[in-house]
Amino acid sequence: MKRSQPDDTRVPIQNHLKSHRISKGLSQGALASLAGVTRQAIYAIETDQYLPTTGVALRLAQALDCRVEDLFALTAGGEVLEGELVGKMPPGLSGPSGKSLPLRVKVARVGDRLLVRPVSSLGDVLNYTVGADGLLMPGSGRSSGQKDRVRVQLLRDRRSVEEEIVVAGCDPAVFLLGEHLRRRQNQATVVGWPMGSGAAIEALRRREVHVAGLHLVDVKSGECNLPYLRRHLKGEEVTVVTFAAWEQGLMVQHGNPKAIREIGDLARKGVRIVNREEGSGARVLLDRKLADAGIKGSQVPGYGQVAASHLEVARLIAQGQADAGIGVRSAARLLGLDFLPVQEERYDLVIPSPYLTTHPGLSHLLDTIVSRSFRSEIEALGGYDTRDTGKVIPLTGPAT
Repeated sequence: MKRSQPDDTRVPIQNHLKSHRISKGLSQGALASLAGVTRQAIYAIETDQYLPTTGVALRLAQALDCRVEDLFALTAGGEVLEGELVGKMPPGLSGPSGKSLPLRVKVARVGDRLLVRPVSSLGDVLNYTVGADGLLMPGSGRSSGQKDRVRVQLLRDRRSVEEEIVVAGCDPAVFLLGEHLRRRQNQATVVGWPMGSGAAIEALRRREVHVAGLHLVDVKSGECNLPYLRRHLKGEEVTVVTFAAWEQGLMVQHGNPKAIREIGDLARKGVRIVNREEGSGARVLLDRKLADAGIKGSQVPGYGQVAASHLEVARLIAQGQADAGIGVRSAARLLGLDFLPVQEERYDLVIPSPYLTTHPGLSHLLDTIVSRSFRSEIEALGGYDTRDTGKVIPLTGPAT
């Protein structure tokens, strides 16, 4: 066997030797004996330390009763990067032939970290509408301390991938923002990761995203967002920019067949809700209004049924799986639901201030949100007020 060059992640080779060996129930030693090579050679090939010669590859294929291209194949091109896996790895999927399908992932550079996320974590619908940046290479995972390192075969230009802007939050309009940014800056893209306000701020603290969106009204002062940020981002240098104001309220089925008029009606017999996760702005609003009405969450059917976004809440109501849920007017309008307003809120974008100078795309993003075309489009969604969009809000005042 000819020794290859030292491991180079730029070589676009897919290596499936290990998975085929295991599927045949063979040890490395047994395969080595069948192919006429040493066990050390099998180990080196499986760990991408060596590339086999044509002769060795043919003997391995014969021993495993398969084709050489089933074991080793050139990828479709594109650079291979190693990054840090964020979130949980989804269950493996198999194609019609029974072979494992490659995992589609998004890749982004946040500070000095290259982060890899499965596209499937965006949810069922977005999984089919958001293009992947690359494919996770088989057998690439390895643990480094508490971090899982993986290798990704890129499907896009590396520079374009590393210029992506990752936004965590629950406003579905972030995907429109990405489209408007692309119109202005060609390949510039926004990747929106749906999560509640509290989770978005925690992701920002962990340096997993560039921007976090939140809408949390302080019970004592009635002030939006800033009291929460003073408590949870104390000592952090961040810039707070208003995205828009919106209405949040009860979304109910078209025609309101259960005659729901106020939060207290959610505890009535025959009414079932769908909730948001703990720490989300919708959950905080619901809990506060239930407490004001003297109702415990355990008294509300469906309180433990959780959806990951405003759109998911609206979808479940539209499908008849729930009668009501807290969400924004634009989501209700999109799914043809009736809407009972509860309060107006300000949705802010929170950005670590150093990113504004180290990531050039963020200045373009802020230019985009104040553009007339973008503001006109999100206002047309319903429930958005963009009069203060783009306004920088000083994070001053005492922690509460």
